[in-house]
Amino acid sequence: MRAHLGDQLVIESTKASAARRDGEIVGLHHADGTPPYDVRWSDTDEVTLVFPGPDAHIRRLEHGQPGTTHAPPGPDMAGAEAMSAAAPSPGTHRPGDIGRRVSLERRKQRLSREETARRAQMSPSYLAYLEERPADPGVATVIRLADALGTTVTTLRGGGMDVPPGQGQALLHPQLRDIGPEECRTLLSTHGVGRIAVSASDGRPAVVPLNYDVIDDAIVFRTAPNLTPAAAVGTEVAFEVDHLDEALSQGWSVLAVGPASVVTEPDAVRRLTEHAHTTPWPGGEREMWVSIRPAHLTGRRITPADG
Repeated sequence: MRAHLGDQLVIESTKASAARRDGEIVGLHHADGTPPYDVRWSDTDEVTLVFPGPDAHIRRLEHGQPGTTHAPPGPDMAGAEAMSAAAPSPGTHRPGDIGRRVSLERRKQRLSREETARRAQMSPSYLAYLEERPADPGVATVIRLADALGTTVTTLRGGGMDVPPGQGQALLHPQLRDIGPEECRTLLSTHGVGRIAVSASDGRPAVVPLNYDVIDDAIVFRTAPNLTPAAAVGTEVAFEVDHLDEALSQGWSVLAVGPASVVTEPDAVRRLTEHAHTTPWPGGEREMWVSIRPAHLTGRRITPADG
């Protein structure tokens, strides 16, 4: 038996009282198309790992055509040996978390769903299902996705959520180089999470992570008057953002230094609110906009040494 992604796996029941069952083959485990297969069943929308028995056959579809032929539900799988995709250890993630992490990693790599699915040897429709629904794919599927995205199974499962970044070994021959202002602006641009260094109300230094945007060349964030980031107003502050590639032990950091001020003009506040990409993750009432105008931009990048 050989199949392609998108083909139908049909199980013909040997019992007169039970209907057949069919599903779309959404994952291959062997390049030659031989079993087992990841099958998304038409009656339950569940994906399982299936080793077809003698009562199973492949219905070939015209590849590239969307959709699945549905059959009446049938609980009996007769001679087909099927097992649910392996489940992760309890507490590592919730169904749907993997799909969101896959979507995020895919966008980081600037990959389309079609290209990612091709690399992971699965159908684009199944990848869309994973990203958009609370699916819980099996271990083999996650391994293929991690390989296609150049990341790790642990990353996709969220196993490193409570571990600080940078625990990997340093490069054998690292090179630390300065980043110019233009590249700093590019790395800092759009939005993300950065850290602001301020003197708190008790006089002690504090470094606080916060969600930020870059709008009209200014670093802007929302806070509340009684919170630590509000201490930035009327002072010169340091704002830092960085990124680490754990797998390759590489990364960069950008430091912006400049005066911070509260935004009070109604039209300016409205513009910031309309153009903000995200709301503050901690939630709550954070309607005070603070703007930092970088006077100095510096950065550094760690890469392998040339040659």
